[in-house]
Amino acid sequence: MRILLFTGKGGVGKTTVAAATAVKTAQMGYKTLVISTDPAHSLSDALDFKLEPEPTLVQENLYGQELDVYYSMKKYWGKMREMLLAIFKLQGVNRVVAEELSALPGMEEASAFLWIEKYYEDKEFDVVIIDSAPTGETLTLLTIPQVSQWWISKAFPFQKFAIKAVGGMVRGVTGIPLDKGYEELDELFTKLQKVQKLMSNPEICSIRLVVNPERMVIKEAKRAYTYLQMYGYPVDAVIINRIFPELAKGSVFDKYLKSQKTHLKTIEDSFSPLPIMRIQHQGEEVFGLPLLESISQTLYPDPETDPAKALHDEAPFQIVENGSRYLIKVHLPFIDENADDLKVTSIRQELIIQLGNQRHNYFVPNFLSFYDMEKHTISDNWLTVFYKKKA
Repeated sequence: MRILLFTGKGGVGKTTVAAATAVKTAQMGYKTLVISTDPAHSLSDALDFKLEPEPTLVQENLYGQELDVYYSMKKYWGKMREMLLAIFKLQGVNRVVAEELSALPGMEEASAFLWIEKYYEDKEFDVVIIDSAPTGETLTLLTIPQVSQWWISKAFPFQKFAIKAVGGMVRGVTGIPLDKGYEELDELFTKLQKVQKLMSNPEICSIRLVVNPERMVIKEAKRAYTYLQMYGYPVDAVIINRIFPELAKGSVFDKYLKSQKTHLKTIEDSFSPLPIMRIQHQGEEVFGLPLLESISQTLYPDPETDPAKALHDEAPFQIVENGSRYLIKVHLPFIDENADDLKVTSIRQELIIQLGNQRHNYFVPNFLSFYDMEKHTISDNWLTVFYKKKA
């Protein structure tokens, strides 16, 4: 199964691009599911077809799904939800308010991972295409496994021991199923870890950035690309959407076309060597399968191009032997060597990279415990961390 995730700033046309790609892969014979993690749920509008919380057949080989956090909670973590409801009830919280509070922040994003894990295990689809929420929410989605990994390795062992010790007693007195809720949470963390490995495997997953030729959009795409590479996720293409044609020259669009030309060059220069695809402004609202099919032909004009396959292959995380040293190389585009917000530290078997408010913990191989981190450098968009043998 291949996973394609489309992300970008809100309003750039991710849903259109994801849906058009799904139409193309379905026509090529792949059993395709396009799934929306955006609470705005505009995928139904783009396909002009009512979608459900479960996969819905749209046409031959093409299925659509719009996530519903409450439906997913009921399906995947009923015991944990019971635990939360019981705790809120014990605190005197109104039932209606408790129901709302039981949908914890991040659950909608986490539920997307659980669906993906299910489809991968069941081999139900050939291609799963994710129409993600705007960039910030997507980064939250993709960092959930990182947070769960910290819980599993640091906090959860103690929590699990404590719950097993007192869970039965607490349940007998209050009716709160702490032990069952934590068992479900344990299973959830395990599944999140599995999906993180799938999403960071370039043979399985590709992430594609959707942009418009506008300054703010490009800046956000650059940040997203940097963070995605830092977390080890494979970005294989940039798609420029809503390009105004030169035919608009001589009109009120003159000023816009001039800035658009500059921004198009910026995108080409900034994201090279990633493949860069272009879609012209359609001049109308995009919805319905015929228009999506037309866009898919523009997006993937070469009949030899298979949009389900990786369009670019470069591992963002590498471990290289260098004489008596080992180097860890992390692709960090757009980061200056003197960046004040970049911090690199090594603690036992972890390499910790913090960039602004984003942080990623890499669990390095066991043999590096015999080495000390010596220094780090940035050159040609690559962070290189040097490890030397302990004295």
